[in-house]
Amino acid sequence: MKSNSIHLEWQGKDDLPSPSALGLERKMEVYPSGGSRKGNSAPENRLIWGDNLPVMDALLREHRAGFRLIYADPPFATGKGFLRRIGSGEDSRRPESWKMGSGYSDSWSTFEEYLSMLYPRLLRMHELLAPSGMLYLHLDWRAVHFAKILLDEVFGPANFINEIIWVYHGPSPVKAYFNRKHDTILAYAKGKNPRFFPDRVRVPYHPSTLRTFASSPKAGFGKRPDLSRGKIPEDWWYFPVIARLHSERTGFPTQKPEALLERILTSSSNPGDLVGDFFCGSGTTLRVADSLSRRWVGCDALLQSISICQRRLSLAKASPYAVDAFPESSLLSSSRHRIRVGVQTVGREANVILKGIDPCPPNGFPVSLDYWEVDFDFQGEVFNSTFQSARPWRSGTPELSASHRYPRKAKYRVCVRAVCSDGSVVSMEKPVDLARE
Repeated sequence: MKSNSIHLEWQGKDDLPSPSALGLERKMEVYPSGGSRKGNSAPENRLIWGDNLPVMDALLREHRAGFRLIYADPPFATGKGFLRRIGSGEDSRRPESWKMGSGYSDSWSTFEEYLSMLYPRLLRMHELLAPSGMLYLHLDWRAVHFAKILLDEVFGPANFINEIIWVYHGPSPVKAYFNRKHDTILAYAKGKNPRFFPDRVRVPYHPSTLRTFASSPKAGFGKRPDLSRGKIPEDWWYFPVIARLHSERTGFPTQKPEALLERILTSSSNPGDLVGDFFCGSGTTLRVADSLSRRWVGCDALLQSISICQRRLSLAKASPYAVDAFPESSLLSSSRHRIRVGVQTVGREANVILKGIDPCPPNGFPVSLDYWEVDFDFQGEVFNSTFQSARPWRSGTPELSASHRYPRKAKYRVCVRAVCSDGSVVSMEKPVDLARE
């Protein structure tokens, strides 16, 4: 931690949790484009279910100073509880008609409790960052000024890089003050030589600027930029909010747009670099990192978030990834639902058919089915998902059958795992005996 004479104090700050000794356990390996593990080469990308503080403690044992970039979008201390949209094909202009499911709570008994949550996590992120790494911390007016002091303490004031203002439009009923239509992203470097590639994110000059230089040779006080090259963006960025981006919208509250993360990742990391997001929510960072050929680690404490990330990565045909959790956690947990599965075999071919969910969730089957996947040779420990089908975000239903050709006639066990729109996860195992045919 950097020395700094100015720091923030509150009751409970010194009661830092001791580093956790918990270790992570491999629960799943997912291959969104089919295939399976080649030899001993497990997927490098990781989606982790669990409280991010002990998760980061576990990661420090293998990735200390290994992350080139960490994006953090923690709770904002809003004092609210957030729900997520679970309906399909709904009218965006009629929120009163939306079908809603459980989301997450951003309610704290005191603001000191919030700071006691945030502070140790910033300390862990600092330890995880490489010497040339950068942290982007995303907050709003409620907590960002306190976080700035904390980051000065953890990273050192000299390592402050930018205060980025993300501006956006949207309706607001307020009349007592100016509409609050921006978030703040604080960018800090771990060391003196952070990786930063601004030329990769140049944007076109404004048409008025082009007209000015075209009309007068004295424009720019004798300095003429390469207008065709564009300019490095200022520290205020306009990107539409997710409510206006129908193709990206997952229904998760507080989801951020992909364009925002694309600018951050492109300007501050290289292909192959390790990128982290420990409040990963709907998986925007993971989706963008994967599309930009970055390695990634995402973490969230909500099982609903893990399910949304899996659905999103499946629809994007992302690179293979692992799903880890603490040993006591199970991703094959039973719920009040049961799935009905049929298996048809011909020779070495097996066709797994998802027939229904009982009792049927309110939206009906298969509309109530968000995502399902199959391990065709389940060994009882790691679930190897080599088939996945997800319901598209706006409308439609998942594919309901999965085919697989086995290498030889033998006895196998198929495991099917499904996620319903209400967030419940249900699984079923069925034996497949090809040796009898």
